[in-house]
Amino acid sequence: MPGSVIPHISRVRILYRKILHLHRALPLELKALGDQYVKDEFRRHKTVGPEEAQCFLQEWENYADTLWQQVSQNTRASTSQPLFGSHLPEEKLNAFREEQVGQLRELMVEATKPKRQFNISDDGDCKT
Repeated sequence: MPGSVIPHISRVRILYRKILHLHRALPLELKALGDQYVKDEFRRHKTVGPEEAQCFLQEWENYADTLWQQVSQNTRASTSQPLFGSHLPEEKLNAFREEQVGQLRELMVEATKPKRQFNISDDGDCKT
């Protein structure tokens, strides 16, 4: 195995674990959505070429840095409603491939669904 592959694999694994760890600070619905999205994206990009891999890692490192900053700010502010996310600049959106725009649309739909409510009821039929 070439020496340059091992640091790359290590960098990917560290970044992957870092992101999943940061997701622990997200509200439950966002954590579940974010974890699934990260897992799918990292799996999808396992076999990309070196140039695309560099771009992929850079964008996810930027995401991790931004999320870390937001988690830190939310912790210091201790507001009842934590704030996460940022606006996507139009120039970045215009650079997306059609497939990426579709993925972004799916992510937006999932992220903006009403919160799921758990309905826990006691049917009174329990016998002890």
